[in-house]
Amino acid sequence: MNYRPHEALVAPARAYPQLWRLVLGIVLAAGIFLVLTQVLFGTLFGLMQPDTARALARGARDGQTAGGMLILLGQLGLLAVSAGIVSVMVHKRQPLTLIGPFGRAVRQFVAVGLAMIVLLIALGLLPPYDMGEPMRQNMTFGSWLLLLPFALLAVLIQSGAEEIFFRGYVQQQLAARFNAPIIWMVVPAVLFGLAHYNPGSAGSNAVTIAALATVFGLLMADLTARAGTLGPAMAIHFFNNVSAIVVISTPDMMSGLALYVTPFGLGDEAEMAQWLPVSFGFMVVSWLAARLAIRA
Repeated sequence: MNYRPHEALVAPARAYPQLWRLVLGIVLAAGIFLVLTQVLFGTLFGLMQPDTARALARGARDGQTAGGMLILLGQLGLLAVSAGIVSVMVHKRQPLTLIGPFGRAVRQFVAVGLAMIVLLIALGLLPPYDMGEPMRQNMTFGSWLLLLPFALLAVLIQSGAEEIFFRGYVQQQLAARFNAPIIWMVVPAVLFGLAHYNPGSAGSNAVTIAALATVFGLLMADLTARAGTLGPAMAIHFFNNVSAIVVISTPDMMSGLALYVTPFGLGDEAEMAQWLPVSFGFMVVSWLAARLAIRA
């Protein structure tokens, strides 16, 4: 495991590496996120007619309308803002250091993004087509195309924010305090998995989905340590979420931005048993493709 690039990424965190600072920072980030969310929704809905505001608020809770999903994804961008604020307040470091050298991060994002496009096209050409059953179209192609630029920007904000908080802030501050990768890789990955625990939509499969998210977090932690920036992890996270939110969604986690809806949901145990190895395999192949793209 060549984690030498990670040392340069973690260097700004070493000035104030105390564990109590990290715990305080996580608590403050959660509080700041909640306050900023209330300000965002209060301001946005206050400018609208009551009926429009109530309809948009319902859509933002479940993401089943296009406007609601855009707001929901944009709201998660406040997680990155919160991480940047606590980095300055608690650790006396510049927010951009969470990403790493910016030019290098962008170059790595583009390289891995191109690899992900090739991978997704290759998977799309392989059977089974339509996941074995015909998929339902969620909106007309023209409407979807008009929404696409806004959807891509919203997913970039959401996926980038999650990477900045979990692989940027939490992972780097833990690595500044503990040398053992088992700590600074596993703890953020477990927190990431817990954030994806949603029994309301996934039912009895909620634990399985959280476990898959934890594995994803571990792979992204390894990739970040090899790359020395968040660029590759952001690229994989972005394209993974685009495919699940903007292209094909599931019935029980319906996205208002999706062009198609799959014939099966995440709550069915039999269907999950078929979907699980495919999802795990895609994560591993994406990780390997990213390593190949950045030669790490």
